Amino acid sequence: MPTECSAERFDFGTVEGRPVEAAFDAGLVTSDAGALLLGATDRAVGLIGRFARCFHDERRQDLIEHEVATLVGQRVFAIALGYEDLNDHDELRHDPLMGVLAGKLAARRADCAAVAGKSTLNRLELGRLAPTRYHKISHNPVAIRNVFVDVFLEAHPGAPRQIILDLDATDDPVHGEQEGRFFHGYYDCYCYLPLYVFCGEHLLLAKLRPANVDAAAGATEEVARLVARIRERWPRTRILLRADSGFARDDLMTWCEDNSVDFLFGLAKNERLIAAIAPELAHAAAKSRRTGQAERRFKSFMWRTRTTWSRRRHVVAKAECTRGEANPRFVVTSLTRAECKPKYLYEKIYCARGDMENKIKECQLDLYADRTSAATMRANQLRLWFHSMAYVLLCALRRIGLRNTVFAKATCGTIRLKLLKIGALVRISARRIKIAMASACPVARDWGIAALRFAIAALARAAPA
Repeated sequence: MPTECSAERFDFGTVEGRPVEAAFDAGLVTSDAGALLLGATDRAVGLIGRFARCFHDERRQDLIEHEVATLVGQRVFAIALGYEDLNDHDELRHDPLMGVLAGKLAARRADCAAVAGKSTLNRLELGRLAPTRYHKISHNPVAIRNVFVDVFLEAHPGAPRQIILDLDATDDPVHGEQEGRFFHGYYDCYCYLPLYVFCGEHLLLAKLRPANVDAAAGATEEVARLVARIRERWPRTRILLRADSGFARDDLMTWCEDNSVDFLFGLAKNERLIAAIAPELAHAAAKSRRTGQAERRFKSFMWRTRTTWSRRRHVVAKAECTRGEANPRFVVTSLTRAECKPKYLYEKIYCARGDMENKIKECQLDLYADRTSAATMRANQLRLWFHSMAYVLLCALRRIGLRNTVFAKATCGTIRLKLLKIGALVRISARRIKIAMASACPVARDWGIAALRFAIAALARAAPA
């Protein structure tokens, strides 16, 4: 007998003689119950409050429904949950979990939801650096950039002996007529060229730039700002900059040398550099032919360009032969041979910078940081900061709540899928709000461990110094 369907009920046959029925009548149900961990993470690190204080609100407070902290938190939480579009908020504004995260269950007006819809959030994202008649919420870019560094500094109980700041530029493809779009020959598309700075898993900088600039454009100024703020807290910490050959520019290296900051940058090969390691390449090629395996030699020497460098610098070369072909590589560094042997410096220190690309992929693929579709660069920069704050929040969740669990090194996408996307029944009474999740949830143990850790961290943060 064929199944019967109605607008209220859907039939799916029988199991052991019992009809299987489905209907959208469960009442308050959420598919994002795990987002309670995001709220707990925020209470432990105070991210949303800091970010919200970077905005200036000139709206009449007696007339508004949604405060800036509610708007900012709603946007960051939604991105972390995988809702990258503002359009999603016309449905999310009715999700009970979003109201719980915002700290309000109902609006003052009967025709309004507890949290904002797409139009209100759109006005926030399109806000100017100073309030206008139609955009009364403005933001302070300097204050926003400082939030990233402050969260990074507070994540450490004490000053580390040394930190490594990884710099990299990447493409952010655009598909409209956005301000600042240019065609980039290397990436073969119209795009932006954002600059990222990471220290381990910590994001310190996400700066949107047009694509018609050098990879290192503005890096000296941004590094100077980051180093100054870090040294205010950690004056004795040794700082090493690490990047590919796009950042081996004389102004950046000179600034590092004048300010006691070490650097290790890739160096683009040329005929003069290859000639300097000709004997090593020949030895590697000869041994590779005998063994049939890839062979490499390392050499350290002082070198200077003919016109672009102001002084001689320490260069480490890798003379490698792979499958019968020479594969020379070079790096330039302020570190001396006495501090690091050439092989260790290249293989263990320089090559480790590749992990930064995984962090950029988390930002762009898991957290949609490339959704820069607004008309102006100012609005797209603010969007990039919203997505970057979502990364910082998930990074803190991973660092504090998930340490020593199977998710300690999980990507943001995996954390979202396994720990945040949990269906639950929401029961609201006069006494409490109960989020009832499945008893058979496979990650219940790790989720519970994270929740307990955040409760302890929140108490420690609230305790007087």
